[in-house]
Amino acid sequence: MDTILLIGRILFGGYFVLMGINHFRKSKMLTGYSKSKGIPFARLSVIVSGLFLLFGGLGIVLGVYVKIALLLIVIFLILASFLVHNFWRESDSESRASEMQSFLKNIALLGATIMLYALFANDWLYTL
Repeated sequence: MDTILLIGRILFGGYFVLMGINHFRKSKMLTGYSKSKGIPFARLSVIVSGLFLLFGGLGIVLGVYVKIALLLIVIFLILASFLVHNFWRESDSESRASEMQSFLKNIALLGATIMLYALFANDWLYTL
């Protein structure tokens, strides 16, 4: 069971680590996209969200400060889903479909993150 948990942590947390790295590698593009969505302080928002993703993902992969890591991911997913991937505001059907797909993916990831958080609810600094 420990091996399965380790594989799951690497896959789940690794996704967020890679997305965090992408926030820095593609910060110019993401800043422009954030501006187009009306996100205030777009550049700073990209950097902070990248840090949330990176540290949250690393916490999950490494199994340290798991609740804090999961909280960072929860905060990111809620904000990104409702402020950036707000498909209901898109008039173009292709953009609407793309944003809806991103929104639904984030909501599914949010559900998984909340379930993990519930598993560690009694251990604030739980190490896996």
